Amino acid sequence: MKSVLEETKFLMNKYHIHANKSLGQNFLIDDEAVQTIVECATITKKDLVIEIGPGLGTLTSRLLEKAGKVIAIELDERMIHILKERFYLYDNFEIIEEDILKVDLKEVIRQSQKQNQELTAVKIVANLPYYITTPIIMKLLEDKLPVQSITVMVQKEVADRLTAMPGEKFAGAITYSVSYYATAKKIVLVPNTSFIPAPEVNSEVIQLTIRQIPPVDIKDERLFFNIIKASFMQRRKTLLNGLTNGNIASKEAVKECLQALNIPENVRGETLSLEQFAQISNWLYKK
Repeated sequence: MKSVLEETKFLMNKYHIHANKSLGQNFLIDDEAVQTIVECATITKKDLVIEIGPGLGTLTSRLLEKAGKVIAIELDERMIHILKERFYLYDNFEIIEEDILKVDLKEVIRQSQKQNQELTAVKIVANLPYYITTPIIMKLLEDKLPVQSITVMVQKEVADRLTAMPGEKFAGAITYSVSYYATAKKIVLVPNTSFIPAPEVNSEVIQLTIRQIPPVDIKDERLFFNIIKASFMQRRKTLLNGLTNGNIASKEAVKECLQALNIPENVRGETLSLEQFAQISNWLYKK
């Protein structure tokens, strides 16, 4: 088998392809990274795999060997042409020509499992474009898809935030959202030299295992996430100011809430646990 680097150079030359910077394209040329992604996703013939932004199909070809079916979602017309030609003879390959943020993934999954009832599990695998990583991750989680795991390569700085524990140094609003929907872990660091063209930063493969039941009981999820978002809008501000400025509640109501929950009035959002945000959300919901 040709190496990923040889394969990528061949395809780029054959189709006269260059990475599209506006779409955040960086072609993965690291055999070990590709193998690690596939192995960590633990794919079987019972799996329906959704790949986001397959590009030249480097990862796709390995996924097709393992999975019952692979659905690739690609926006770039140049890549769509290559993927259709490259995997023309694969009966377990399907391509959706659309922006991932506009795709009804629940319906895509429902239709695929209806057509093939042997596809009992769904997994998402991708080398995500840097510029749109957070919106994609949040869509995948907020849509509450019937998915077992999400194994993706992201910018290292984003990986730090996604896999941090609430209250830790790298934690941000998205950390709490991820912790609510999934358990997160880092898999392997991938240096920038593993791509063509080489980006300025390193990447990291992470895996999110979707929770069947949220770790905290929430009365109103929308309020809960709005509180978290407001508390991180101005990180140097106290939670009291963040929630007041974010129009979550009046200053008096927030003060009363913090006092009732024995939380210091000068606390900052980034120091709170997921459980404490849940308590604040549920207390304000009752008001």
